Amino acid sequence: MLVTMLNGDDSTACHDAGKLLIALSNNTQNALHMAEAGYFKPLVHYLKEGSDMSKILMATAISRIELTDQSRASLGEDGAIEPLVKMFKTGKLEAKLSALNALQNLSMLTENIQRLISSGIVVPLLQLLFSVTSVLMTLREPASAILARIAQSESVLFNKDVAQQMLSLLNLSSPVIQFHVLQALNSIASHSRASKIRKKMKENGAVQLLLPFLTESNLKNRTAALNLLYTLSKDSPEEFMEPLGEYHLNNIVNIISSSTSEGEKAAAIGILGNLPISNKKATYVLKKSNLLPILISIVSSSESTSTPSTSWLMESTAGLFIRFTVPSDKKLQLLSAELGMIPLLVKLLSSGSLVAKCRAATSLAQLSQNSLALRKSRKSRWTCIPHSAEAFCRVHDGYCIVKNTFCLVKAGAISPLIKILEGEEREADEAVLDALATLLQDEIWENGSNYLARMSVFQAILKVLESDILFKSMELLSVSCFEMLLYQMKMKLRRMDQSETPIERVN
Repeated sequence: MLVTMLNGDDSTACHDAGKLLIALSNNTQNALHMAEAGYFKPLVHYLKEGSDMSKILMATAISRIELTDQSRASLGEDGAIEPLVKMFKTGKLEAKLSALNALQNLSMLTENIQRLISSGIVVPLLQLLFSVTSVLMTLREPASAILARIAQSESVLFNKDVAQQMLSLLNLSSPVIQFHVLQALNSIASHSRASKIRKKMKENGAVQLLLPFLTESNLKNRTAALNLLYTLSKDSPEEFMEPLGEYHLNNIVNIISSSTSEGEKAAAIGILGNLPISNKKATYVLKKSNLLPILISIVSSSESTSTPSTSWLMESTAGLFIRFTVPSDKKLQLLSAELGMIPLLVKLLSSGSLVAKCRAATSLAQLSQNSLALRKSRKSRWTCIPHSAEAFCRVHDGYCIVKNTFCLVKAGAISPLIKILEGEEREADEAVLDALATLLQDEIWENGSNYLARMSVFQAILKVLESDILFKSMELLSVSCFEMLLYQMKMKLRRMDQSETPIERVN
């Protein structure tokens, strides 16, 4: 009640309640009751100036109270972190344990992480994790959990050796500590300024250390290891590929096919998607493992409701589709089309995230590059079965069936591609323009240009050019699309000229 009055609007009642709380705070039990009610200043006072037993009582209370983020913020602002770190560094075992548990609770708030780093706790935490003293073993789990939270801040990068030190803990720790260490390593490696750290981690054998986790039965640890592998796979994919043999690739495929976790699947697919497309051996192994039908099934069964894990899963899968649609391998393209990939790519153009749309457009562009060569010419005399009128494609001037010729027109891909250009986000424009440009190959240039004009692509491309990133748009605009724009402007002027009367011309 007194705490409620202290936080109330009545200034007189607030003043009186404050005086009573100060008087009552001389008793440690009262200080604990105040903390439970959300008033922490007496508790922090005991942490700073109380007896050793009082400090342990207060620290234990912080670890056990169900704190809100507002409460964690209050404790951090009132100065609770510094005395708790001091207890951890200099106190006896019971004091160390109670302090670590309290700090673990407070570290759940992002604002408190910087306070922890500033207190100089990182090095003592690492020293504790490397300790083999049996009496300190109970401290290692909360210590690893705190370190995992601290690693989310880029400030941890100032300690350049922290990632290398933590790598060596993976084979020396219990499953719980391994999980926290893996989380911490992934946070460190994910920072935008951590490229050198990622490189050094790989040089020091991080990938080889993580690969055994692919067969780990502990789901949390396996997923954490996959997330870290995915992060490391983004840079220098050729180097990342070296330790991965057929055995490990098959293990990743097994995870994709059997896991019930969207996040785990997304990380596993993302790893494969980051492998060099030029590595034909990897493509052969993935094809042999029947990965493609699994990916098709994942996209087919995806629900329209979007969550972060679902979006990541679709983005990763769309990225891996690019490997199976390279123009140089028509057999692989045919297999992809026969399994039903093209309708799913078109679906992603409309329902996927911007990253998924960009990657889907890239695959469609690669497929469409071969449409002209695969179409059935209407002039051919060797057609045993007559084609239906619906199969005739005015753009390719022949008969197109989506599964056989990968025709973007017959696949219904043009409208959603143009809709992306009409949107406000520009990141997928290059992939979309590349896809549309495949309808402007030399032999079908005029047909494609006229068709795209009827689909109002002219206005969509002008919108791209009129955007705030005009000069970047000019770089992205393919030569074919630019020529098509000029051609359509020329034709429009010609029609206007023909529609004028002789008198209008004179005027």
